[in-house]
Amino acid sequence: MNKKLLILLSIVIIFSSCDDLIEPAIENNRGLEEMYAEAEFAQGILLNGYTRLPNSNWSFNDVATDDAVTNDDNSGYLRIATGEWTSIFNPMDQWTNCKSAIQYLNIFLEEVDKVTWARDENASELFRQRLKGEAYGLRALFMYYLLQAHSGVSVDGQMLGVPLVLESEGASSDFNIPRNTFEQCMQQLYNDVDNAVQLLPLDFEEATSLPSGYEDYTLDDYNRVFGFYAKQRMTARIAQVVKAQAALLAASPAYSSANTTTWEDAAMYAGNVLVLNGGVSGLASNGLTWYTNVAEMNDLGSGNNPAEIIWRTDIGDSNNLEADNFPPTIYGRGRINPTQNLVDAFPMANGYPISHPGSGYDASNPYQNRDPRLKLYILVNGDAAGVNNTQINTAADGNTNDGLNKVETSTRTGYYLKKLLRQDVNLNPTSQTSQRHYKPRMRYTELYLNYAEAANEAWGPTGTGSFGFSAYDVIAAIRKRAGISHPEMDSDVYLESVKNDKALMRELIRNERRLELCFEGYRFWDLRRWKSNLNETAKGVKIESGTYETINVENRVYSDYMNYGPIPYSEILKFNALKQNQGW
Repeated sequence: MNKKLLILLSIVIIFSSCDDLIEPAIENNRGLEEMYAEAEFAQGILLNGYTRLPNSNWSFNDVATDDAVTNDDNSGYLRIATGEWTSIFNPMDQWTNCKSAIQYLNIFLEEVDKVTWARDENASELFRQRLKGEAYGLRALFMYYLLQAHSGVSVDGQMLGVPLVLESEGASSDFNIPRNTFEQCMQQLYNDVDNAVQLLPLDFEEATSLPSGYEDYTLDDYNRVFGFYAKQRMTARIAQVVKAQAALLAASPAYSSANTTTWEDAAMYAGNVLVLNGGVSGLASNGLTWYTNVAEMNDLGSGNNPAEIIWRTDIGDSNNLEADNFPPTIYGRGRINPTQNLVDAFPMANGYPISHPGSGYDASNPYQNRDPRLKLYILVNGDAAGVNNTQINTAADGNTNDGLNKVETSTRTGYYLKKLLRQDVNLNPTSQTSQRHYKPRMRYTELYLNYAEAANEAWGPTGTGSFGFSAYDVIAAIRKRAGISHPEMDSDVYLESVKNDKALMRELIRNERRLELCFEGYRFWDLRRWKSNLNETAKGVKIESGTYETINVENRVYSDYMNYGPIPYSEILKFNALKQNQGW
């Protein structure tokens, strides 16, 4: 009887659910047509682009270079630096994230003209223009990240980018499409930037009079759409920086032979934005310490940018960076350890490299009379740190856990990170505090260095193109801001000695880039676009009985083909039209 009852119940359940088996039940999913009359829903499609931006927080991929190591055994960057980088394991992967963002942006661009953005027709048209411009700018930015992470020389010897997808994809789309050439991807990026620049204001500010081209609108309508409330969204200025960044990549040795972008193009694109910032005189005097400029950070809530910052995200009050990177005696985990390689890259205060006969470097007192940036960015033995100015002893024979390799949270190199950290954070569990932090997406010092690199290659160290300032002028301003000057001659003698030699100036520019942008996620990509040696052993210092011994800390295990990242193996398996990069 029970068996018959169970069979009957099973039959009832099966037939009652047949509708769902044959045709899916109606779900509470909103269709695109619902966005046409609901601007907030429509804008949510665009915001999916913003939420996928990969530069919203620190990556610390520096530990995959000669600039740093980490004591975190689970770090993906440590793993790829020591031989585990494959097309299956790739912490640098941007494929899925960026392609997903582009899918949303493509949907938005297809639908934006159908949306009623405001009851007032004029305001609605202005919103349509602005939001479309944002979508073009974001699509260019995501293309840049894809090219940086996945373009390369394919198995058949072509320099390829990624598949160009300019329409939204659906269930009936053909996903098995080949990669476009690097050149085609760059031209599409430039086209998207140009569209963004045409549609967007330079910055989102309150206008006191209508700009040219907007005479048919009211000032109230203009400010409603293009006013200050939209700060930190994509602008024409930001889009132009994307163009300059991408051009620098394309003009670099790893890519230059396979596309039409030249060093002069890269210099022009960067210079055009720098002119808007006042040229060399626009370099922010406090740009070195943007991460601890308290008054500026207290003003971030208004949406304002400090003079050093082009675009940023506001992290808010936190102590996560400090908890990860303070030395253990002040309750940190000491994660990021700068290398001796990087320490040695900082010149003396007189501007000479430490290897130069005129430097005055003393190996028995290695931190004396050094470039002031060294102790701004790196915590060396004997320096103070934290809210209580605790003296940190990194010596191997020291009596605290801050010493070399004392415990699992100790430094592996004899150095701790200082840059980016708020020393006024207290991690003591009995009186823990947090402080304001923010993350630049783009800052001017990078753009000045981009210009210097490209201008030197295009016009030589002192060539100015049409801008009136040269690579030499930029580097002179950056080093002067850093506090470099010969005490007897009141000038940067070393810079003067190399200013007529393109090769020596190239070396100096690359080193200044290394110092100014350390721990901000640039060197991993710079070494690859320069086709530099990726296998410099990461070194440290062993301080014992007052002597300083350079030690090998971690070997780097890269192959030449790793100047270019892989296409994800899962994509190669799914789509036979995709060609993998060589070596992967």
